[in-house]
Amino acid sequence: MLPADNHVHSEWSFDTGPQASMVGACARAVEVGVPAIAFTEHLEFTDWVEGDAIAVDGLAIGWWALIRPIDLTGYLACVAECRERFPGLRIRTGVEAGEPHMFGASVAGVLASGPIERVLGSLHAIPHEGRLIAPDKLFHTLGTSEVMRRYFTEMVRMIKESDVFEVLAHLDYPRRYWPADAPPYREADYEEGYRAVLRALAGSDRVLEINTRSPLASVDLLRWWREEGGRAVSFGSDAHVPWIVGDKFDLAVDVAASAGFTHGRDPYDFWRR
Repeated sequence: MLPADNHVHSEWSFDTGPQASMVGACARAVEVGVPAIAFTEHLEFTDWVEGDAIAVDGLAIGWWALIRPIDLTGYLACVAECRERFPGLRIRTGVEAGEPHMFGASVAGVLASGPIERVLGSLHAIPHEGRLIAPDKLFHTLGTSEVMRRYFTEMVRMIKESDVFEVLAHLDYPRRYWPADAPPYREADYEEGYRAVLRALAGSDRVLEINTRSPLASVDLLRWWREEGGRAVSFGSDAHVPWIVGDKFDLAVDVAASAGFTHGRDPYDFWRR
């Protein structure tokens, strides 16, 4: 049996299109043998409230024009409907909180308004010249090495300053958008940055995601995770359309097993060392 897919988006995320479907994603999970699915819808903000650190940072936000508030009432009703339609599938509620260290009070307000079971922490934007900017937009301004250095530094800050999330999503997110004219991406070139993030994450006793939408993590990277004290991994397809649910999980399972991780307490659990 494949592991749970703990990172899936449906029509309730603002960046999905007309083909996104919670019902369709559940049907796909059943079809491919994924025992559990977490609908971790995007939770991003274009404004701040009292208690958000970004108010003190003074950064201009609204870096992504698509951002919209999550309709939690509609989302939870859709989850309830899917649980009735797919009784053999474990369906978890969730959010993917973007920059949670900057929007702590805003995130807490959403989490307090409904039952959310799985919270991912994500870094989709980093500070640059007084603004939050998607890191891939800075590759040709700062250079790839400097972007990765800043990204990992900000991720360490996110881990240390936010305890709201359980799973760290897409550890090396900018890698997805690596410029074609740049030298090939090699994890070894950024080992120091990776290890700093992994050390901070392990110290907080949280979980590392193996994201199969991004270039797949190597066995070496997951061994670094173990060496830095990491004890568990989560699998996430980061699907935005139903047919991506569980994508490449067979490969991800092989990588995790080769690095010393195995099935948890039950089919729905994280994999553990």
